[in-house]
Amino acid sequence: MKRFAPTLVLLLMSSAGMAQGPEAAKSNGAPTAASNTIPAPPTITANTTPVELARAALTAQGGDKFKNLKSMMLIGSADLYAPSSTQSIPGKFVIVTTGDKVRIEIDARPIFNFKQIYDGQQSYSSMPGVQMPPPSKFGLPVLAKFDQPGYTVSALPDKKKLRGFRIVDAEGNTTDFYIDPATARVMQYLTPYQGYTFGTENSKFREVEGVLIPVNFSQRLEMQQGAFFAEYKVKEVKLNQPIGDDVFTMQ
Repeated sequence: MKRFAPTLVLLLMSSAGMAQGPEAAKSNGAPTAASNTIPAPPTITANTTPVELARAALTAQGGDKFKNLKSMMLIGSADLYAPSSTQSIPGKFVIVTTGDKVRIEIDARPIFNFKQIYDGQQSYSSMPGVQMPPPSKFGLPVLAKFDQPGYTVSALPDKKKLRGFRIVDAEGNTTDFYIDPATARVMQYLTPYQGYTFGTENSKFREVEGVLIPVNFSQRLEMQQGAFFAEYKVKEVKLNQPIGDDVFTMQ
């Protein structure tokens, strides 16, 4: 099981990138009536174009409130799985994001303790020799930028009942999104990076001050050793709290 730790770091890229938001908010569980403010996305049909799918997904995510987020902190529990193992390694996690800056910490001591920091330009990983992809250039942060110059949106084949589309930035960074056509919520996204494929699947959401937060999600990475998994349960969400630059200092 201890051999699992160096490889798990490759799983931790995508889900951190949700952070950026306007009205200060906290949630430790049940949503309030006031939080249910996300407008209904446009109807998705067989003729909906990839750009329209991306726009619908952004609307479901919270639209401008999601795009304008200033900071986000997710705190919760994590269960980590080695290939072919049904026995999890339990731990806790914290993901802090502000703009393009991200800090991820997973504490499953004594077996595993991990830290990743991206300060907007450079990455730091507590696992030496493991290069992590910039979290702000993949996953949900890309959805907030799809209509900016340098980003292209193209079609993907549907995956079972999910509608697919691809967003690529000017540097060639790619995220494949799969959304529920009934709600336009992002249920899965895949990102290739340096020969690896990162996959995230969302199973439960919570609306916090007009922003959709995945609160139960899993990540999967296919490698030669097999498939590695991490399952996350968010217990606390903090939006737009003041976060100092020292949080993203390389350590």
